[in-house]
Amino acid sequence: MSRVFFKYIFALILFGSNGIVASRIDLNSYEIVFLRTMIGSILLIAIFVLNRGKLMLRKHKKDFAFLAVSGVAMGTSWMFLYEAYAQIGVSVASLCYYCGPVIVMILAPLLFKEKLTPTKILGFLAVLIGIFLVNGYGAAAVNRFGILCGLASAVMYAFMVIFNKKAAAITGLENSVLQLFIAFAAVAVFVGFRQGFMIEIPAESIIPVLVLGLLNTGIGCYLYFSSIGKIPVQTVAICGYLEPLSAVLFSVIFLNEKLLPLQIIGAVLIIGGAIRCECSGK
Repeated sequence: MSRVFFKYIFALILFGSNGIVASRIDLNSYEIVFLRTMIGSILLIAIFVLNRGKLMLRKHKKDFAFLAVSGVAMGTSWMFLYEAYAQIGVSVASLCYYCGPVIVMILAPLLFKEKLTPTKILGFLAVLIGIFLVNGYGAAAVNRFGILCGLASAVMYAFMVIFNKKAAAITGLENSVLQLFIAFAAVAVFVGFRQGFMIEIPAESIIPVLVLGLLNTGIGCYLYFSSIGKIPVQTVAICGYLEPLSAVLFSVIFLNEKLLPLQIIGAVLIIGGAIRCECSGK
């Protein structure tokens, strides 16, 4: 269990460093996501083949359709997120992005017939106040478009999670392989229509692109999806917030981004409120 838990924590830290690695890449947001999903997909497909994995999608066509929607949502979410990184910085963009799980919690009573308890409502209100504190300064002084991109990434994150939950028959590595490949296909269509596939990667950006694609995406997804099924659900939910927390800390340490006192309080409310929602009734 300790080995599995370490794999899960390492995957979260890798995901938390995405913004730091992306800041070293001199490409626009959708080009970064295109390369990230392409390289990550190739690696995961190779791992799947080496493990002699078998695709079960033919037996579960309805679940595959849900997974396809989830993959498109993931690719779209990442494009919004990486644009938000460029516009408003990694710390604020990451906090916006991680409002996504709370959106899922609010929609759960309608979609999955889960109860919306008073504790969850209080947690949701804490997150809303946190969003206001984190972005109230940013909306006035930084970039409204960037904040909209961050919140749009959260909405698409919610779509990704909801439709992935509906694809209950496709799990594990097969789920991550298909979802990442579909995300790549969706981003490829967007990039193809927008500018074509001639992407010139500056020499100084080659190593960060490979790190983001191979390590942060391919290895990160493999470690994540191979471990979450063996860890208690509550542990997965609570420890999952290590990702936005590490993203904020990394941005302060490595990018010298600064959060105002009210934004720090907002960050605590967002992460704390979301964790309170996850712990409700457990």
